[in-house]
Amino acid sequence: MLRRGLNRLLGGDERRVDSRTIYVGHRQCPASEAFIPPKFCDNRIVSSKYTVWNFLPKNLFEQFRRIANFYFLIIFLVQVIVDTPTSPVTSGLPLFFVITVTAIKQGYEDCLRHKADNEVNKYPVTVLEDGQRTRKESEKIKVGDVVEVEEDETFPCDLILLQSSRDDDTCFVTTASLDGESNHKTHYTVPDAGKDLESLNATIECEQPQPDLYKFVGRMHIYTNNQEPAVRSLGPENLLLKGATLKNTQKICGVAVYTGMETKMALNYQGKSQKRSAVEKSINAFLLVYLCILVSKALVCTTLKYVWQSKPGQDEPWYNEKTQREKDTNLYLKMFTDFLSFMVLFNFIIPVSMYVTVEMQKFLGSFFITWDKDFFDPEIQEGALVNTSDLNEELGQVEYVFTDKTGTLTQNNMEFIECCIDGFQYKYRDASTELDGFCVTDGPVSKLQEKAGRDKEELFLRALCLCHTVQVKEFTEQDQGPGDGLMDQVDGLGVDEEEPYPPQEQRGFIASSPDEVALVKGAMKYGFTFLGLESKTMKIRNRNNDVEMYELLHVLNFDPVRRRMSVIVRSKSGDTLLFCKGADSSIFPRVRQEEVERIRMHVERNATEGYRTLCVAYKHLSAEEYARADAGLREARLALQDREEKLMDVYNQVETGMSLIGATAVEDRLQEEAAETMEALQGAGMKVWVLTGDKMETAKSTCYACRLFQRNTELLELTVRTLEDGGRRREERLHELLSDYHKKTVQDAPPVKAGATRSWAMTSQDYGFIVDGATLSMVLNSSSGSNSNLYKNMFLQICQNSTAVLCCRMAPLQKAQIVKMVKNSKGSPITLSIGDGANDVSMILEAHVGIGIKGKEGRQAVRNSDYAIPKLKHLKKLLLAHGHLYYVRIAHLVQYFFYKNLCFILPQFLYQFFCGYSQQPLYDAAYLTMYNICFTSMPILAYSLFEQHICIEGLLDNATLYREIAKNAMLRWRPFLYWTMLGVFHGLLFFFGVRYLFSNPALQDNGQIFGNWSYGTIVFTVLVFTVTLKLALDTRHWTWINHFVIWGSLAFYVFFSFFWGGIIWPFLGQQRLYFVFANMLSSVSAWLVIILLILLSLLPELLIVVLREPRGPNARQKKLVQSSVGGLQSPRSSARPLLMRTFSDESNTVI
Repeated sequence: MLRRGLNRLLGGDERRVDSRTIYVGHRQCPASEAFIPPKFCDNRIVSSKYTVWNFLPKNLFEQFRRIANFYFLIIFLVQVIVDTPTSPVTSGLPLFFVITVTAIKQGYEDCLRHKADNEVNKYPVTVLEDGQRTRKESEKIKVGDVVEVEEDETFPCDLILLQSSRDDDTCFVTTASLDGESNHKTHYTVPDAGKDLESLNATIECEQPQPDLYKFVGRMHIYTNNQEPAVRSLGPENLLLKGATLKNTQKICGVAVYTGMETKMALNYQGKSQKRSAVEKSINAFLLVYLCILVSKALVCTTLKYVWQSKPGQDEPWYNEKTQREKDTNLYLKMFTDFLSFMVLFNFIIPVSMYVTVEMQKFLGSFFITWDKDFFDPEIQEGALVNTSDLNEELGQVEYVFTDKTGTLTQNNMEFIECCIDGFQYKYRDASTELDGFCVTDGPVSKLQEKAGRDKEELFLRALCLCHTVQVKEFTEQDQGPGDGLMDQVDGLGVDEEEPYPPQEQRGFIASSPDEVALVKGAMKYGFTFLGLESKTMKIRNRNNDVEMYELLHVLNFDPVRRRMSVIVRSKSGDTLLFCKGADSSIFPRVRQEEVERIRMHVERNATEGYRTLCVAYKHLSAEEYARADAGLREARLALQDREEKLMDVYNQVETGMSLIGATAVEDRLQEEAAETMEALQGAGMKVWVLTGDKMETAKSTCYACRLFQRNTELLELTVRTLEDGGRRREERLHELLSDYHKKTVQDAPPVKAGATRSWAMTSQDYGFIVDGATLSMVLNSSSGSNSNLYKNMFLQICQNSTAVLCCRMAPLQKAQIVKMVKNSKGSPITLSIGDGANDVSMILEAHVGIGIKGKEGRQAVRNSDYAIPKLKHLKKLLLAHGHLYYVRIAHLVQYFFYKNLCFILPQFLYQFFCGYSQQPLYDAAYLTMYNICFTSMPILAYSLFEQHICIEGLLDNATLYREIAKNAMLRWRPFLYWTMLGVFHGLLFFFGVRYLFSNPALQDNGQIFGNWSYGTIVFTVLVFTVTLKLALDTRHWTWINHFVIWGSLAFYVFFSFFWGGIIWPFLGQQRLYFVFANMLSSVSAWLVIILLILLSLLPELLIVVLREPRGPNARQKKLVQSSVGGLQSPRSSARPLLMRTFSDESNTVI
């Protein structure tokens, strides 16, 4: 104690100390235990991003980190400072609008986070101080306070359970908001601690805060009347976590051990960061290219201006003499201002309107997800929800899908299917005339009607009734309400139809795992009923309706290494029995081998059918064996260091030499169309990873049921169990396994075909990779730096070359670490996380796209997600249809915007060569302002909202179409170069085509010649019509809105030009376009050139449309039908016809 105190004083860093000491109720410790009490953090939770004081600077800093916002700020400042050809309003007003709207949106979101924090921090709690119950705000709880919590309340911090209102000193909690499991978990009080809390004098020594939800090690010293302190061990069964809810217990009292941001829930919370899409990154890259073009143009024009003016008589002609002020101006300063003026003149090559249009497209486009009737779920009467419209196009770029298991892939609803006793199969039928079900066997026909024997059957059913941690709760009327989905209810299941259970004995089962409930209910079907646990006595009713009583001596809890759990009980006759159930690989080596073969066949068959299998064994313990086991267990449970290893040794000693009785098969119901959805995602080229906190066997069965693992899939296991197998140090064994798996999946794999557009490739052998949380920690946090990087790289390559990856026993923060590791890997693949519980929030926030499922486990995942859908099956349409279309639309929007602005500004640049580089605009100011805002913005916006280059049925029926747009295919440099060259071609054609027309000076009937504004107006007219008709040619899915905006925009341009030039406007100092447009159209030559240039510009596009392969919906569907009839089916195509039927009623239009 003294040494620890000195360490704290001298070190000053609490995290450097292995453990912390807490004084229960802040009572003075005995003099012999002199100790300086440490300071711990308060109980405040902070999830907000801004405060009132830092909102403005922090938000502006984040917004101006976007290259577009920063660029337009610079342009605006140049227009304010320098005398430029255009007004500062043209850049300043749109920028101000975008910044303001974004700031208001982000401020409102953070305000909601502040409100949520305050609800938690100001929540009233009851604290026991000096025997008095005091109400406090949650944020004022300190480590060491004794807190009282009532039924259905949430624990305000991490507590050690001291006292419970239940007679058996237990309490039940649900941890749906932490690990996604909606089952009731049983926690136990510390023995001898809760008798009299007012006089309790105790200290708790426990580990420092760490994020693992399933680990806790500590011990309590209880001091009584100058006697030697009693020491009690503390484990996860004594720890009540913040965020969990008290159930079926009137009230409990506990002492706070971790508070505020040190609670396990807070340590598993991943802060929300602003997500940016790959399209936005492409826009930034293209923007840099166009910035370089802009600067180059300005430099060329500035240089040529001064070269031209250096010639005699050009600098100061007789008609344009310089003022004295101009003569006194520094030459270099004048060159710089001229450079800036050219920058502003050509600035329209990068219009701010593109960003406004993109924002509108994302915002309005997100409503199509919300309005999609296929996403409506009649069960919860809700549809899809869009929380973040910025990432619509990312839905079409997903390469890795990280999914939770419980509640996402499965319904978390277990059902007992069958059992096998001594080699005989027992399959229960509701209409059975026999009490113990229908019995068949896989053996010879002569043995078809044989039974396992009554004694074996009863021993097996007793094991099912005793080997578990299930609790029984009597039914009340309020428990039968439809809203209580957390408790399993047995609806008066009558096993013996002649003598059904009386109504008062209808019971609900509460357990930490739903399969335990399924097994207890399975035993009920065959005549053995578990009646409950009272004062360490387990009661069961046998077939003869006699009540049998067993004293519960020890529970050997399940853990992922042993993969089994056991109970030691004592019967009334004094026999001590050990019942054990667990995975076949864990049980078979510990029983007699002659018993194994009779059961193995059934277990393997059930496993291939996707059922969760457990083997059941038992053992008679002699008095000496039990005494030895009892002493070993008590000693191991008091250890503060290496407690788990010591307990493991005792468990392994006891669980040997058992007799195998039988096996069970339980079905974990999958979500509707879960297998079809996973198969479609894999067909689209996505890698699916399952990240779950559940046991490995459970998760593995689910992966088989979802077809992520096939029968021919070779499973590579990297878990604590495989690390223990080699008999060497874990670090050495880890390196050996990683090297072995890396050789199989990476080095020996066939090379990826050239031209493959994504990191997946069909290999001759499918590999499934399984890893658990403990091993993942070793990989990510290796002791030596060089090994750490090596392990990470090998681990990642194995994962990327596996068909599917299963990560089990994952803490929430580990899920986020996995996502982050893949997200930051080579190529920066786009990741998507989907889950339904608060334990999935960290990975949802970490992934590029986070999907929440509106399940029954609270709405934390939905609130923190980017998109929320009612069921997993909706993910297929969200990605394959909506995601695909959103990406194609916005990619076309971006490329089209850069193209049409290059067409717009290139003639302006060329014009400078013919006007003495005088910064003379080619177009009127009204045209400069209206081009991007009115004349060309609405058609592309309508296109980006309604376009369907392939109909929705085609996208859903053929998942491989998703691969065509993989890896940002439409926004790479090659298509960008094509659009840029198209813009250059059109710009040159517009300018020099009109110039060729002007080579004949007399264009009007009266012999008058056109001026420079007529020249610019003809160029502008050709420009507007060409870029609009180019978009019309690109449109595959015409709606009345497309027709309206395309033809309406052209009509509006003509009307505006007549209107703007037909009236003398009093507020204009000079009116350049007065009657210019009408005068221009009076010339037949002008009409001819306009029509001819439009046709010449669109001729290549017209030829491509005529000559290329048809791509309409009917042509696409015909091609799909032909390929499905004549082509070879892939190994994963067995369910494809089902997929086609399932989605055959999809709408062909989004309107």
